[in-house]
Amino acid sequence: MAAREADAETAPEPGGKVTITEIARRAGVSVPTVSRVVNGRSDVSPKTRARVEDLLQRHGYRKRPAAPGTRAALLDLVFNDLDSPWAVEIIRGVEEVAHAAGVGTVVSAIHGRTGDAREWMRNLRARASDGVILVTSLLEPVLHDELRILGVPLVVVDPAGSPALDVPTIGAANWAGGMAATEHLLSLGHRRIGLIAGPPRLLCSRARFDGYRAALEGAGLALDDSLVAPGDFHPESGFASCNTLLDLPEPPTAVFAASDQMALGAIEALRRRGLRVPEDMSVVGFDDLPEVRWSAPPLTTIRQPLAEMGKLAVRTVLRLARDEQPDSPRVELGTDLVVRASTAPPA
Repeated sequence: MAAREADAETAPEPGGKVTITEIARRAGVSVPTVSRVVNGRSDVSPKTRARVEDLLQRHGYRKRPAAPGTRAALLDLVFNDLDSPWAVEIIRGVEEVAHAAGVGTVVSAIHGRTGDAREWMRNLRARASDGVILVTSLLEPVLHDELRILGVPLVVVDPAGSPALDVPTIGAANWAGGMAATEHLLSLGHRRIGLIAGPPRLLCSRARFDGYRAALEGAGLALDDSLVAPGDFHPESGFASCNTLLDLPEPPTAVFAASDQMALGAIEALRRRGLRVPEDMSVVGFDDLPEVRWSAPPLTTIRQPLAEMGKLAVRTVLRLARDEQPDSPRVELGTDLVVRASTAPPA
């Protein structure tokens, strides 16, 4: 009986109709790995290549002719939204490494909508992507399961929530950054420091808030809830929340905005009230986007290595596509304080 099962496992199928998916299942590898062997790519270990080639030969697999212009390798880069310079920096890092590796990139935005995510998944199936990089987004569990079934490796950059344990993540030291921003203002003599926070559903927002709170506690200051205003990482929310803080009976002398875009909105709110930065209020941002060095005044901020995060995401997903494991499933890149002209001691 066992011999007959083994024969059935290795016997060629009539007419060479076996699929890549079936070959991948029997070889114990991902579909993209079999595809790379079929297409003669070099980024497969010799042991895996030999196993796959043996199965392809036994099952009489015949490669379908490629359509004109078809690329040999493709990655999907998926954002929740694409309306921020922050996303551009991630894309810049991804493109640099992907281009050097001869890999094409498809950029999508799913806007947090189930319908958009499902449409993206349909498109991904059609183009047989080699891997997916998901940025600050959450996919439904059923879509994650479908990626596993398809054998498409997934890496999450700046995770919005807690990803599955088998999904590698790449983030930044948000807690340390929030603490460094607040400690910088404390070192200048500020004691009433406002926070324009990011969306609470995002891990990075909560970590920056926790760093802010830890720095206050380290200086012997209690958290004042009235000095914490909500934001969504966009300039409009920074503008609105800064006005809310300015309307307090005792406004803060400094503001830490959890994104550069919100910091720029806060600076505009101050300008419209005839207040000067940093003479009347100091402002610190988070990200170090290219444009903030040209703001008026140039913005003190926490540098988040966005392009480097994108680069590492490509390297990681390509390793997974070769059936190799990353050095660490959870990577957190460092953040740095960049002091410019938007901060000074309180008047």
